[in-house]
Amino acid sequence: MRPLDEKETTLVFNKLHKFVGSNLKNIVLESQSHEGPDANPGRYCFRLQKNRVYYVSESLIKRATNVKRDKLVSLGTQIGKFTKAGKFFLTIQSLNLLAANAKHKVWLKPTSEMSFLYGNSVLKGGVGRITENIQVNDGVVVFSMSDVPLGFGDAAKSTVDCRKMDPNGIVVHRHADIGEYLRMEDDL
Repeated sequence: MRPLDEKETTLVFNKLHKFVGSNLKNIVLESQSHEGPDANPGRYCFRLQKNRVYYVSESLIKRATNVKRDKLVSLGTQIGKFTKAGKFFLTIQSLNLLAANAKHKVWLKPTSEMSFLYGNSVLKGGVGRITENIQVNDGVVVFSMSDVPLGFGDAAKSTVDCRKMDPNGIVVHRHADIGEYLRMEDDL
């Protein structure tokens, strides 16, 4: 497990910024850890292990130094992974972090939740509420009407365009949803 280099940090922060905007400072600077028995456990930081990026407390990192790198499977919360081509993708495990700091949100009607959880994009007819000022390709976190985070994706249309479109138009292109825990349990 090692710290991210400058290029990797830029890719991770750019992807996170797409979803949380200026709230990125809450994740990076103002996050205090509450893990472990230490009186002052420290802050959270990002670490890389086998092309996967983890969000982990400094106190837990110190404890993990006792484990060999090849024996260490996971540590903290996995937020994404790097492909062989060097691109960074957020994984579904980052949903809680994104949902707590999301800049743009979409709430789904109960009738369209299952469609989203089966891996489909969000249609206009299934949108219960949507935040203002969403632009095309902005990162959006998808919630149920009872504020349970379901997944995240990219906005296909702006908020203004969503109001004018037909009910079968795509509003959010899905990147990840909590149904992946069942569909792809071997890969997570």
